Amino acid sequence: MTTTEPHPDGGLSRGLLLLMSVATGLAVAGNYFAQPLLDLIGRELRLGPSMAALVVTAAQAGYALGLILLVPLGDLMERRRLAMSLYAATAVFLLVSATAANGTVLLASTALTALTSVGAQVVVPFAATLAAPAERGRVVGTVMTGLMLGLLLARTASGALSELGGWRTVYWVNAVLMALMAVLLRVFLPRLGGDGRRLSYPGLLRSTVAMFRYEPLLRWRAGVGALSLASFSVMWTALTFLLARSPYGWSESAIGLFGLVGAAGALTATVAGRLADRGYVQTVTGAGATLLVTSWLAIAAGARSLVWLLVGVIVLDLAHQAVLNSSQNVLYALRPEARNRINSAFLTSLFLGGAVGSALTSVVWVHGGWTGVCVLGATLSAGTLALWVLERITVNRAAGKPSKTSARQGHDPAPAASTNWSNPYPATTKGE
Repeated sequence: MTTTEPHPDGGLSRGLLLLMSVATGLAVAGNYFAQPLLDLIGRELRLGPSMAALVVTAAQAGYALGLILLVPLGDLMERRRLAMSLYAATAVFLLVSATAANGTVLLASTALTALTSVGAQVVVPFAATLAAPAERGRVVGTVMTGLMLGLLLARTASGALSELGGWRTVYWVNAVLMALMAVLLRVFLPRLGGDGRRLSYPGLLRSTVAMFRYEPLLRWRAGVGALSLASFSVMWTALTFLLARSPYGWSESAIGLFGLVGAAGALTATVAGRLADRGYVQTVTGAGATLLVTSWLAIAAGARSLVWLLVGVIVLDLAHQAVLNSSQNVLYALRPEARNRINSAFLTSLFLGGAVGSALTSVVWVHGGWTGVCVLGATLSAGTLALWVLERITVNRAAGKPSKTSARQGHDPAPAASTNWSNPYPATTKGE
């Protein structure tokens, strides 16, 4: 079976889709377990606050490297083997974290865990390839729901597990679950790829970067996604500051439970996916970007009203999921044979956007408080909407008068992408 062929059944069983969703959530969760436990970890391993905070930085750096260096391998290697190997390696590195005797070992194991946890981003395009075209949006939305739930609920789960058996319990439990996932993926995933056509690894990385040059829609959607995640990160970064002070004054455990609110927004990703399957992928992006802007009105009112804060957070999460899911559906339709490289390029851009949003939040909070944070988030959201509008104008002009079907699917009616691996990135859209 080649990398461009869908599963022979023309779709995914519910059981396999559930397995892939849970697998993605568990993989990314490991990168966030330490955040509410830094004080406990610091005391036991005798780390200063700055050294303890480096655990979070190590996770971010490792994940970024994994997106760039490992995710593109899904276009080169047999995908089941790659996914299983990455999950097994993550389990091993989690065990190292669970038994870490000092901060140096914990930092190294955290970075390596994050590096291999990008196996989740091998599973997402894997699911898109196995899905029948008519259900790809629903499938991607379902798998991404699992991923986002893992990200949002990790802090809550780590707090509960640490109270039961200390901070190391979190890593032991996740290591066992990741090892189990590696076995289940090996048993239930079909073989995909490995048909003998090869790029060298350096050539694969060059090809990933070159996608930005030869795929105009990737450039547009990378910008749209980066601004959306930046806005998303602004809210979640500043939320802890807001809830810890008057008039809320919440404890750390109560703040951690607020992640459950975000989970409600993540569950709507499948709705966005189903709408994309019905030909409304651009409508989903536009509606999501518009809601992203308006959500900040409620979030701003949330400075003194918990009800408005809850409404704003749910709407913002829903909107971000709509933008992310619809963008992935647009991009996965471009080049089936380069799906992992496109995913790598897109997600690296998202990661950078989120990192910039978090960094700006720290500065703006000091000088402008919650009002300044809301202005920053609304500005980034407005940029998301503006960039999507410019994308539509540019693509439609380049395509002349595209058919309704082409416009809804997010790309102009250009010839199909070449699958010649010796020349893997000729342009497939007319947006340049």
